[in-house]
Amino acid sequence: MHLLARFDTRDYPSWKIEFDKDTENRSQAGLTLLQLWRDADTPSAAVALFKANDRDRAQAWLDRETGFGQAVTADFLQVA
Repeated sequence: MHLLARFDTRDYPSWKIEFDKDTENRSQAGLTLLQLWRDADTPSAAVALFKANDRDRAQAWLDRETGFGQAVTADFLQVA
């Protein structure tokens, strides 16, 4: 399963520093970052593709992320 998440940040450079510091928490949530992009039209937004090994733990991580006051939209995806 994969997780596609969009982070609407206020300040991408500051957000990226904190995102990089969160690697261990994501790993404990069963998430492996596969790719990170910046939105070409909204440079403060980032889109991340993760491999998700445990949906419940990944959802708990997402719930914590949305608690930090920045909008996160996410979809769990399966290969068709």
